[in-house]
Amino acid sequence: MNDMLQQVINRRDTWRGHHRYFDAQGAPANSEWPGNSGLATGYHTLDEALQQGGWPLDGTVELLSDGCGLGAMGLFLPAMERLSEQQRWQVFIAPPYIPYAPLLAARGIDTGQILLVHPQNRQDLLWATEQALRSTTCSAVFSWLGAQEYRYSELRKLQLAAASGDTLAVLFRPVEAGLNHAPASLRLQMRAYRKVHILKQRGGNQGMDVELPAAGDVPEQPQLWELPVWNDNTQPGALGAPPA
Repeated sequence: MNDMLQQVINRRDTWRGHHRYFDAQGAPANSEWPGNSGLATGYHTLDEALQQGGWPLDGTVELLSDGCGLGAMGLFLPAMERLSEQQRWQVFIAPPYIPYAPLLAARGIDTGQILLVHPQNRQDLLWATEQALRSTTCSAVFSWLGAQEYRYSELRKLQLAAASGDTLAVLFRPVEAGLNHAPASLRLQMRAYRKVHILKQRGGNQGMDVELPAAGDVPEQPQLWELPVWNDNTQPGALGAPPA
């Protein structure tokens, strides 16, 4: 296993799922989406609007939303399901709520491949995100950067780390972050129910709204962004329960 990611996994504040695949030595390289082709989002209207025909795997995706991006996780569930086939880690860094395992499993996502990292401070958050992105053992990295302000150079390091691999790299930031420049390959904003606004994308159309069809939803399963966000610790939020 990549030494940098191993340092993250060995931390006492990291929880990892267990899967027979990770008992073996080494990890597979992602050869399914070579070059500049993107990973299908699961929403044909969004794929058509994105320059690479899906999520870019050679740079960061910034998702700006209210509520720390809790409801916006529904946008990535179809991709997470597909990435589960690779049997690589899907990393959640500083999630405001613990992912609800039964919900993910119902959507076809292997919870044994989920790795949770709870950094203690801003420096650890950036470090863990960069190391996970540079690792070859992660198919997806979701990092909640919070409401803090970040220097362009800090975000640039994450962009370069994402560009060095083939990982779906998603940074959740508040809507206010859209007022500042960022090096991300793709910047999106959740503006309404099932509506994504493309603020910026490298080499493609921007400043446009995309409606997300419900045709691909899993019957009788929550779509995650439809769940309410609670303000107390007695009820679950959109991802599940708050970390202890």
